[in-house]
Amino acid sequence: MSSRRIVIVGNGDVAPELAATIDAADLVIRFNDCRSMGAGGGRTDVVAVCNTGRPARAMLGSAAWRKSPAVASASEIWSVRDPRKFAALRAPLAISHPELDDFCDDYTDQFTAFCHATGKRHVVIDQSVHDGVDAALAAYEPGSYVVPSSGMIVIAEVLSHHPDADVAITGFGHVGWGEHPFAAEKRLVDAYISLGRLRRLDDTNFISASQGD
Repeated sequence: MSSRRIVIVGNGDVAPELAATIDAADLVIRFNDCRSMGAGGGRTDVVAVCNTGRPARAMLGSAAWRKSPAVASASEIWSVRDPRKFAALRAPLAISHPELDDFCDDYTDQFTAFCHATGKRHVVIDQSVHDGVDAALAAYEPGSYVVPSSGMIVIAEVLSHHPDADVAITGFGHVGWGEHPFAAEKRLVDAYISLGRLRRLDDTNFISASQGD
């Protein structure tokens, strides 16, 4: 019997020919506004959201987000930012990054209410996962940064809770907001790939090895 097949789809470019492969996985995870929908397939089981700051406020305040096909079809919403972690970050960030004055504003309760109203499960990724990612990144010269990206947190969460799963990623360009340590994250992801814990869907035939199960 083959292991469970999980695809984590970032909001970067996804090759259209991967759509059917993504949709054939056992679990598909997308992020925030799920820009990967369409060319990157249509299945969405989990939407991982930034539950603090402006992204959270924008999603919760958007009827289009709430009613979007990805969010409507998802059975779970994962909040990637443990409120305890971000409450502790508020004071040091006020000194080091005063422009991020609303970065730690917490909307976790609002996502909980949304999930309750729509029959979805709400998961808050524990701060220990964030701490573990920080520790792992330290080996890859991350330099100064504010927090790891949501994508890196979700990868760590999946690898931690599904150690026997066949996990692939796509749509990860490892570029974006300058306060995420993207270069170090790419090196960490490449290390996981070299260890056989993870693979890039773009580089492998993810499903064919398990066809016929």
